[in-house]
Amino acid sequence: MTEETFSLTVDGERYDVTTARNTPLLHVLRHELGKPGARFGCGVGLCGACFVMIDGNPTPSCDTPMWAAEGKDVVTVAGLAGGDALHPVQQAFLDEQAAQCGFCVSGVLVSAAALLRDTPHPSEGDVAAALDRNLCRCGAQRRMVGAVLRAAEAGE
Repeated sequence: MTEETFSLTVDGERYDVTTARNTPLLHVLRHELGKPGARFGCGVGLCGACFVMIDGNPTPSCDTPMWAAEGKDVVTVAGLAGGDALHPVQQAFLDEQAAQCGFCVSGVLVSAAALLRDTPHPSEGDVAAALDRNLCRCGAQRRMVGAVLRAAEAGE
């Protein structure tokens, strides 16, 4: 297996990573760069636990090969926060106690932040549609939708 060097920006910091072309971005984030926010869930991009933003789009990092991340801007759940202040959706999740076990939450927060960036005043239906690719096995979806709506109100 031949290794190559890939350049990408993660949470505002540029990295050069040497690995095989098809190494999943999730593996690099967690094991090479020490960014544990994205979590391994299903391994085939269907549950949302591993979502990160790649060039602004919520994307499953578990099935994104490094060659596809080359030169891209990657934002993890940790990169949503601005300095010492939490992103409004992160704060709203805390305020609303929207997470139960928390396993899916990093991917949900990434999807919610992308929604609020593109649709600052979403409807409940908009939020539900934006979070549709994020599976929560605990049944906390209702609280999560409420937290996203609260974050939208806070951003006004």
